[in-house]
This record gives sequence, structure tokens and C-alpha cells, in this order.
Amino acid sequence: MTETEAKLEARKERYLRDPLPVRLGNLASNLARIRSFSNHATMGEAAGKVFDESKLFIEWTVEDANPPQQAELNELRELISRWRMELTEIWNDAERRNDVATQAGAWSQKILESSGLLNSR
Repeated sequence: MTETEAKLEARKERYLRDPLPVRLGNLASNLARIRSFSNHATMGEAAGKVFDESKLFIEWTVEDANPPQQAELNELRELISRWRMELTEIWNDAERRNDVATQAGAWSQKILESSGLLNSR
């Protein structure tokens, strides 16, 4: 195992220590960050890193989610993958960045509601 693989595995182990609602909350937070980054043409590289991290969060979480959450997470993973592949084009186009911001914000809220964290307050 390479050093990079070992670091990723350690990160995964730390992430999986949190209960499912917290993991979903972390994903929702990442989506909110993407929404915020979309307001700035210079934040494309940072958004790309958050896209990558979010895909990992989904991969590490989906099997522990209930079936409706799994369907949502798989749909979201596909969307994030498309955003990641089109990152340069998106970040060079203010209208497309705005579309990403809107969608990321809506997904953030949807995942946060699904997590149950809003009900525990």
C-alpha cells in the first residue's frame, strides 16, 4: 500500500466512526461549500477538491443508508461526477456556476433534512 493509499484508508476509517446522520451532515456541508465557491470564478480548483471529497463521502456512506437515501446519494454522486468532469467549463461560465450553486444548495438542504440532524434540535 502506498503512502497516499494509507492516508486515504486512515481518513475513511476516521470518517466511518461517525454515525450516519453526522456523515450525511458532513456531505451537506460540502455541498454548501460548493454553493459558496460557485459565487467566485477563482474558486474552481477548491471546488474540484470538494467534488472529489464529496464523492468519497458518498461512497463511504451509501451502504449504511436506507434505500431512499441510497437512491438520493447515487443520484447525487452522478451529478457531482458530471460537475467534476466539466469543472473548467463550469467555472469559466458564470451562468453555469450559478446553476451549480443553485443545485448544490438544494442538495445540501435535502441531504441535511434526510440526515435527521435538523430534528434532533
